[in-house]
Amino acid sequence: MHSPIQCTLASALGLAIAVAIAGCGKSADKPASAVAAAKAPAAGGGAEQGASAQEVARQARGELSCPARITLPTRAQTAPVDDVLGVRPGLTYEEAMNAVLCTHELLVATHETGRGFNIKAAQANSLRQGFSARTAEPRVVRSSKQIMQELQRDAMARGSNAVREDLKPGQSKWFVATMGLPGQERVLSVAREERFETEQSPTVDKVAAALVKKYGTPTRDQRATSSQLPLLRWAYDPLGRLVGETSPLSNKCTGTTDPNGGVNLTPDCGIVVQAMLIPRKDNPALVDRMQVGVVDQSAGYRMITETELALGQMDQQRRAKEVEKAAKNSKLPSL
Repeated sequence: MHSPIQCTLASALGLAIAVAIAGCGKSADKPASAVAAAKAPAAGGGAEQGASAQEVARQARGELSCPARITLPTRAQTAPVDDVLGVRPGLTYEEAMNAVLCTHELLVATHETGRGFNIKAAQANSLRQGFSARTAEPRVVRSSKQIMQELQRDAMARGSNAVREDLKPGQSKWFVATMGLPGQERVLSVAREERFETEQSPTVDKVAAALVKKYGTPTRDQRATSSQLPLLRWAYDPLGRLVGETSPLSNKCTGTTDPNGGVNLTPDCGIVVQAMLIPRKDNPALVDRMQVGVVDQSAGYRMITETELALGQMDQQRRAKEVEKAAKNSKLPSL
Protein backbone atom coordinates (compact mmCIF):
# COMPACT_ATOMS: atom_id res chain seq x y z
CA MET A 1 0.00 0.00 0.00
CA HIS A 2 1.43 3.35 -1.02
CA SER A 3 1.10 6.43 1.13
CA PRO A 4 -0.56 9.37 -0.62
CA ILE A 5 1.32 12.54 -1.43
CA GLN A 6 -0.52 15.69 -0.57
CA CYS A 7 -0.08 19.29 -1.60
CA THR A 8 -1.73 22.08 0.34
CA LEU A 9 -1.94 25.84 0.03
CA ALA A 10 0.19 28.00 2.32
CA SER A 11 -1.97 30.75 3.77
CA ALA A 12 -1.04 34.35 3.18
CA LEU A 13 -1.43 34.81 6.92
CA GLY A 14 1.24 32.22 7.62
CA LEU A 15 -1.06 29.59 9.08
CA ALA A 16 0.61 26.21 9.48
CA ILE A 17 -1.03 23.42 7.48
CA ALA A 18 -0.41 19.73 8.16
CA VAL A 19 0.28 17.43 5.22
CA ALA A 20 0.61 13.68 4.66
CA ILE A 21 4.08 12.94 3.28
CA ALA A 22 4.95 15.97 1.22
CA GLY A 23 3.41 19.35 1.89
CA CYS A 24 3.79 22.84 0.61
CA GLY A 25 7.26 23.83 -0.34
CA LYS A 26 8.63 26.90 -2.03
CA SER A 27 10.13 27.54 -5.42
CA ALA A 28 12.27 30.54 -6.25
CA ASP A 29 12.62 30.08 -10.00
CA LYS A 30 11.90 33.06 -12.21
CA PRO A 31 8.49 33.07 -13.87
CA ALA A 32 8.00 32.76 -17.60
CA SER A 33 7.83 35.88 -19.77
CA ALA A 34 4.03 35.94 -19.67
CA VAL A 35 3.87 36.04 -15.86
CA ALA A 36 2.17 39.11 -14.49
CA ALA A 37 3.91 42.00 -12.84
CA ALA A 38 0.61 43.66 -12.06
CA LYS A 39 2.01 46.40 -9.86
CA ALA A 40 5.02 47.34 -11.94
CA PRO A 41 5.36 51.13 -12.25
CA ALA A 42 4.54 52.64 -15.60
CA ALA A 43 7.49 53.23 -17.91
CA GLY A 44 8.87 56.70 -18.17
CA GLY A 45 8.31 57.87 -14.61
CA GLY A 46 9.38 57.10 -11.07
CA ALA A 47 5.90 57.31 -9.56
CA GLU A 48 3.36 54.57 -10.07
CA GLN A 49 0.52 55.50 -12.37
CA GLY A 50 -3.01 54.17 -12.67
CA ALA A 51 -3.99 51.79 -15.47
CA SER A 52 -7.11 50.04 -16.71
CA ALA A 53 -7.52 46.29 -16.44
CA GLN A 54 -6.89 46.01 -20.17
CA GLU A 55 -3.62 47.96 -19.87
CA VAL A 56 -2.49 45.86 -16.88
CA ALA A 57 -3.21 42.65 -18.81
CA ARG A 58 -1.49 43.89 -21.96
CA GLN A 59 1.66 44.81 -20.04
CA ALA A 60 1.73 41.51 -18.15
CA ARG A 61 0.99 39.18 -21.07
CA GLY A 62 3.75 40.52 -23.29
CA GLU A 63 4.08 39.04 -26.77
CA LEU A 64 1.61 36.22 -26.17
CA SER A 65 0.58 34.31 -29.29
CA CYS A 66 -2.79 32.53 -29.42
CA PRO A 67 -3.84 29.81 -29.87
CA ALA A 68 -1.13 28.27 -27.71
CA ARG A 69 1.26 25.88 -29.46
CA ILE A 70 0.94 22.41 -27.91
CA THR A 71 3.43 19.57 -28.51
CA LEU A 72 1.68 16.98 -26.32
CA PRO A 73 0.10 14.32 -28.57
CA THR A 74 -3.67 14.36 -28.85
CA ARG A 75 -5.25 11.87 -26.46
CA ALA A 76 -6.62 8.64 -27.88
CA GLN A 77 -10.36 8.53 -28.59
CA THR A 78 -10.78 5.79 -25.98
CA ALA A 79 -8.84 7.71 -23.29
CA PRO A 80 -10.62 9.68 -20.54
CA VAL A 81 -11.37 13.32 -21.31
CA ASP A 82 -8.77 15.04 -19.13
CA ASP A 83 -8.72 18.76 -19.92
CA VAL A 84 -10.17 22.02 -18.66
CA LEU A 85 -10.55 24.33 -21.66
CA GLY A 86 -7.69 22.47 -23.34
CA VAL A 87 -5.32 22.58 -20.34
CA ARG A 88 -4.43 19.03 -19.30
CA PRO A 89 -1.86 16.95 -17.41
CA GLY A 90 1.30 16.36 -19.41
CA LEU A 91 1.64 19.84 -20.91
CA THR A 92 4.92 21.64 -20.31
CA TYR A 93 4.95 24.58 -17.91
CA GLU A 94 5.17 27.09 -20.77
CA GLU A 95 2.51 25.36 -22.88
CA ALA A 96 0.09 25.28 -19.97
CA MET A 97 0.64 28.93 -19.08
CA ASN A 98 0.10 30.06 -22.65
CA ALA A 99 -2.98 27.83 -22.98
CA VAL A 100 -4.50 29.29 -19.80
CA LEU A 101 -3.83 32.88 -20.83
CA CYS A 102 -5.30 32.25 -24.27
CA THR A 103 -8.67 31.36 -22.71
CA HIS A 104 -9.34 35.03 -21.90
CA GLU A 105 -7.67 38.27 -22.93
CA LEU A 106 -7.75 39.71 -19.39
CA LEU A 107 -6.07 36.78 -17.62
CA VAL A 108 -2.63 37.30 -16.10
CA ALA A 109 -0.45 34.58 -14.57
CA THR A 110 1.74 34.53 -11.49
CA HIS A 111 4.39 31.95 -10.62
CA GLU A 112 3.46 30.44 -7.26
CA THR A 113 6.29 30.30 -4.73
CA GLY A 114 4.26 29.62 -1.58
CA ARG A 115 2.63 26.31 -2.41
CA GLY A 116 3.70 22.93 -3.71
CA PHE A 117 5.25 19.66 -2.54
CA ASN A 118 8.11 19.35 -0.08
CA ILE A 119 10.73 17.58 -2.18
CA LYS A 120 13.36 16.04 0.10
CA ALA A 121 16.34 16.82 -2.11
CA ALA A 122 18.85 19.58 -2.65
CA GLN A 123 17.96 22.18 -5.28
CA ALA A 124 14.26 21.44 -4.77
CA ASN A 125 13.60 25.17 -4.48
CA SER A 126 14.66 25.54 -8.13
CA LEU A 127 11.55 23.69 -9.33
CA ARG A 128 8.57 25.54 -10.76
CA GLN A 129 5.74 23.75 -9.00
CA GLY A 130 2.91 25.68 -10.54
CA PHE A 131 1.30 28.99 -11.41
CA SER A 132 -1.98 30.76 -10.84
CA ALA A 133 -3.95 32.98 -13.19
CA ARG A 134 -6.60 35.57 -12.47
CA THR A 135 -8.51 38.31 -14.23
CA ALA A 136 -6.49 41.52 -14.32
CA GLU A 137 -7.67 44.34 -12.07
CA PRO A 138 -7.24 48.08 -12.73
CA ARG A 139 -4.16 49.56 -11.10
CA VAL A 140 -5.39 52.29 -8.78
CA VAL A 141 -3.02 54.77 -7.16
CA ARG A 142 -3.95 55.21 -3.49
CA SER A 143 -2.83 57.69 -0.91
CA SER A 144 -1.26 56.58 2.37
CA LYS A 145 -4.52 57.43 4.14
CA GLN A 146 -6.55 55.27 1.73
CA ILE A 147 -4.14 52.36 2.14
CA MET A 148 -4.45 52.55 5.94
CA GLN A 149 -8.25 52.65 5.69
CA GLU A 150 -8.25 49.55 3.49
CA LEU A 151 -5.97 47.71 5.89
CA GLN A 152 -8.27 48.60 8.78
CA ARG A 153 -11.34 47.39 6.85
CA ASP A 154 -9.57 44.12 5.99
CA ALA A 155 -8.60 43.57 9.62
CA MET A 156 -12.15 44.24 10.81
CA ALA A 157 -13.55 41.85 8.21
CA ARG A 158 -11.15 39.10 9.28
CA GLY A 159 -11.99 39.70 12.95
CA SER A 160 -15.72 39.32 12.29
CA ASN A 161 -15.22 36.29 9.99
CA ALA A 162 -16.96 38.18 7.21
CA VAL A 163 -17.24 36.31 3.91
CA ARG A 164 -15.18 38.09 1.27
CA GLU A 165 -15.61 37.20 -2.37
CA ASP A 166 -12.34 36.94 -4.26
CA LEU A 167 -14.06 36.71 -7.67
CA LYS A 168 -16.32 39.33 -9.18
CA PRO A 169 -19.16 38.25 -11.48
CA GLY A 170 -17.70 37.37 -14.87
CA GLN A 171 -14.22 36.61 -13.53
CA SER A 172 -12.27 33.35 -13.33
CA LYS A 173 -9.15 32.02 -11.66
CA TRP A 174 -6.83 29.05 -12.21
CA PHE A 175 -4.15 27.03 -10.48
CA VAL A 176 -1.95 24.65 -12.45
CA ALA A 177 0.40 22.34 -10.52
CA THR A 178 3.60 21.20 -12.25
CA MET A 179 6.53 18.92 -11.45
CA GLY A 180 9.83 17.90 -13.04
CA LEU A 181 13.49 18.82 -13.16
CA PRO A 182 14.24 22.54 -13.63
CA GLY A 183 13.17 23.55 -17.12
CA GLN A 184 11.36 20.23 -17.67
CA GLU A 185 8.31 20.74 -15.46
CA ARG A 186 5.01 19.31 -16.69
CA VAL A 187 1.42 19.64 -15.52
CA LEU A 188 0.03 17.13 -13.03
CA SER A 189 -3.21 18.92 -12.08
CA VAL A 190 -5.43 21.80 -13.20
CA ALA A 191 -8.20 23.64 -11.32
CA ARG A 192 -10.39 26.47 -12.58
CA GLU A 193 -13.19 28.49 -10.99
CA GLU A 194 -15.60 30.72 -12.89
CA ARG A 195 -18.15 33.08 -11.42
CA PHE A 196 -21.01 33.82 -13.76
CA GLU A 197 -22.44 37.23 -14.52
CA THR A 198 -25.52 37.74 -12.33
CA GLU A 199 -27.83 38.24 -15.32
CA GLN A 200 -26.38 35.15 -17.05
CA SER A 201 -26.44 32.62 -14.20
CA PRO A 202 -27.15 29.19 -15.73
CA THR A 203 -29.31 26.59 -14.05
CA VAL A 204 -27.74 23.76 -12.07
CA ASP A 205 -29.30 21.26 -14.48
CA LYS A 206 -27.91 23.08 -17.53
CA VAL A 207 -24.36 23.16 -16.15
CA ALA A 208 -24.53 19.52 -15.09
CA ALA A 209 -25.75 18.53 -18.56
CA ALA A 210 -22.87 20.43 -20.19
CA LEU A 211 -20.37 18.65 -17.93
CA VAL A 212 -21.86 15.24 -18.75
CA LYS A 213 -21.76 16.06 -22.47
CA LYS A 214 -18.03 16.75 -22.26
CA TYR A 215 -16.79 14.21 -19.70
CA GLY A 216 -19.37 11.43 -20.03
CA THR A 217 -21.46 9.69 -17.40
CA PRO A 218 -20.01 10.52 -13.97
CA THR A 219 -18.89 7.86 -11.54
CA ARG A 220 -20.43 10.02 -8.81
CA ASP A 221 -23.34 12.41 -9.15
CA GLN A 222 -23.92 14.13 -5.83
CA ARG A 223 -27.13 16.09 -5.74
CA ALA A 224 -27.56 19.25 -3.68
CA THR A 225 -28.95 18.93 -0.17
CA SER A 226 -29.08 21.20 2.85
CA SER A 227 -25.59 20.01 3.82
CA GLN A 228 -23.79 19.39 0.50
CA LEU A 229 -23.20 21.09 -2.82
CA PRO A 230 -23.78 19.52 -6.24
CA LEU A 231 -20.67 17.54 -7.22
CA LEU A 232 -19.85 15.38 -10.22
CA ARG A 233 -16.82 13.10 -10.47
CA TRP A 234 -15.24 11.03 -13.22
CA ALA A 235 -12.66 8.67 -11.70
CA TYR A 236 -10.38 6.23 -13.50
CA ASP A 237 -7.72 3.77 -12.43
CA PRO A 238 -4.15 4.02 -13.82
CA LEU A 239 -5.19 1.85 -16.81
CA GLY A 240 -7.96 4.27 -17.77
CA ARG A 241 -10.82 2.10 -16.50
CA LEU A 242 -13.79 3.73 -14.79
CA VAL A 243 -13.90 3.45 -11.00
CA GLY A 244 -17.50 2.54 -10.18
CA GLU A 245 -19.30 3.21 -6.91
CA THR A 246 -18.82 -0.42 -5.84
CA SER A 247 -15.06 -0.34 -6.44
CA PRO A 248 -12.77 -0.25 -3.38
CA LEU A 249 -11.14 2.78 -5.04
CA SER A 250 -14.41 4.71 -5.15
CA ASN A 251 -13.75 6.74 -1.99
CA LYS A 252 -10.00 6.91 -2.60
CA CYS A 253 -9.90 8.32 -6.12
CA THR A 254 -11.16 11.82 -5.40
CA GLY A 255 -10.20 14.92 -7.30
CA THR A 256 -9.62 18.63 -6.88
CA THR A 257 -11.88 21.53 -7.83
CA ASP A 258 -10.85 24.64 -5.89
CA PRO A 259 -7.86 26.58 -7.32
CA ASN A 260 -7.09 27.62 -3.73
CA GLY A 261 -7.10 24.01 -2.50
CA GLY A 262 -4.61 21.17 -2.47
CA VAL A 263 -4.38 17.85 -4.26
CA ASN A 264 -3.83 14.26 -3.15
CA LEU A 265 -1.75 11.85 -5.24
CA THR A 266 -1.64 8.08 -5.07
CA PRO A 267 -0.34 5.47 -7.56
CA ASP A 268 -3.61 3.54 -7.14
CA CYS A 269 -5.68 6.09 -9.09
CA GLY A 270 -5.41 7.57 -12.57
CA ILE A 271 -7.22 10.52 -14.10
CA VAL A 272 -9.84 12.11 -11.84
CA VAL A 273 -12.06 14.91 -13.11
CA GLN A 274 -14.24 16.66 -10.56
CA ALA A 275 -16.72 19.54 -10.73
CA MET A 276 -18.37 21.48 -7.92
CA LEU A 277 -21.37 23.73 -8.53
CA ILE A 278 -21.95 26.56 -6.06
CA PRO A 279 -25.57 27.79 -6.27
CA ARG A 280 -26.69 31.35 -5.77
CA LYS A 281 -27.84 32.12 -2.25
CA ASP A 282 -31.01 33.84 -3.45
CA ASN A 283 -31.93 31.02 -5.85
CA PRO A 284 -30.30 27.57 -5.38
CA ALA A 285 -31.55 26.42 -8.79
CA LEU A 286 -29.07 28.83 -10.42
CA VAL A 287 -25.27 28.50 -10.38
CA ASP A 288 -23.23 31.37 -8.95
CA ARG A 289 -19.90 29.73 -9.73
CA MET A 290 -18.44 26.51 -11.08
CA GLN A 291 -15.19 24.79 -10.12
CA VAL A 292 -13.66 22.12 -12.35
CA GLY A 293 -10.40 20.26 -11.77
CA VAL A 294 -8.37 17.48 -13.36
CA VAL A 295 -5.55 15.51 -11.76
CA ASP A 296 -3.53 12.54 -13.03
CA GLN A 297 -2.80 10.93 -9.68
CA SER A 298 -0.57 8.01 -10.69
CA ALA A 299 1.42 10.08 -13.19
CA GLY A 300 1.76 12.91 -10.67
CA TYR A 301 2.95 10.52 -7.96
CA ARG A 302 5.51 9.09 -10.38
CA MET A 303 6.66 12.56 -11.48
CA ILE A 304 7.32 13.59 -7.89
CA THR A 305 9.21 10.44 -6.90
CA GLU A 306 11.28 10.49 -10.11
CA THR A 307 12.09 14.18 -9.70
CA GLU A 308 13.12 13.67 -6.07
CA LEU A 309 15.34 10.73 -7.05
CA ALA A 310 16.94 12.61 -9.96
CA LEU A 311 17.68 15.64 -7.78
CA GLY A 312 19.27 13.37 -5.18
CA GLN A 313 21.48 11.73 -7.80
CA MET A 314 22.51 15.13 -9.17
CA ASP A 315 23.48 16.25 -5.68
CA GLN A 316 25.51 13.08 -5.09
CA GLN A 317 27.38 13.67 -8.36
CA ARG A 318 28.05 17.28 -7.40
CA ARG A 319 29.49 16.28 -4.04
CA ALA A 320 31.60 13.53 -5.58
CA LYS A 321 33.12 15.98 -8.09
CA GLU A 322 33.85 18.47 -5.31
CA VAL A 323 35.66 15.75 -3.33
CA GLU A 324 37.64 14.69 -6.42
CA LYS A 325 38.61 18.25 -7.16
CA ALA A 326 39.57 18.88 -3.55
CA ALA A 327 41.75 15.73 -3.51
CA LYS A 328 43.74 17.05 -6.49
CA ASN A 329 43.97 20.75 -5.73
CA SER A 330 43.64 21.26 -2.00
CA LYS A 331 46.67 22.01 0.15
CA LEU A 332 47.72 19.98 3.11
CA PRO A 333 47.04 21.63 6.46
CA SER A 334 49.87 23.18 8.39
CA LEU A 335 50.52 20.99 11.39
